[in-house]
Amino acid sequence: MKAIRLLAVPFAAVVVVLSTPATSSAHVTITATQTGAGASTVLTASVGHGCEGSPTTRMTFRIPEEILAVTPTRNPEWNVRKDMVRLDEPVTDSHGNTVTERVDTITYTARTPLPDGVRDTFELSLTLPDSEGETLVFPVIQTCQKGETAWTEVAADGQDPEELEAPAPTITTGPAVEPPRNGTAADDDEASDSRTLQMGAFGVGILGLLAGGAALVLVRRR
Repeated sequence: MKAIRLLAVPFAAVVVVLSTPATSSAHVTITATQTGAGASTVLTASVGHGCEGSPTTRMTFRIPEEILAVTPTRNPEWNVRKDMVRLDEPVTDSHGNTVTERVDTITYTARTPLPDGVRDTFELSLTLPDSEGETLVFPVIQTCQKGETAWTEVAADGQDPEELEAPAPTITTGPAVEPPRNGTAADDDEASDSRTLQMGAFGVGILGLLAGGAALVLVRRR
């Protein structure tokens, strides 16, 4: 397929919301378990056909510059390789570590070529950028026994993505998801009330024991 608009190498990263609306199942697509800004997520890339009928032998995923680290999931039918690139300047990650390189590409090479018309998936674990409402583009090169398809086209402003012959998979970051709290103020109040009731019951029990003991002493004296 002839690309309408290709990303230059190195590919420019643009951050997204889970997009590719009504994208044909024939395209390479990516879905995410979480799309909130700053969220840890697992991206699942799906391919369902070869190159003009030719079996697929390799899938190369270009990682946006905003993403530093990626953990690819093992696929028993494929060998996986992670290629790194040095950063122009060191940066500090979310854990306070100094980072001097980032993941550039993830490449899956088939142990046995994937037949045309047979679907397979590839999972990538990563942390999304902190910025909300940015579109992330993941250009993919699909190499086959005969030929290859560059899924690298990006829709121009105002252009319908459905017009693209080989669109790059994208996702868009949404609102950040706040981490779950250990408890709310209402929960704390309920816990405090519960502890008060427990202490009160304990105190009543002690008084009952004392009263019972005193009565027993009086009975014995009589």
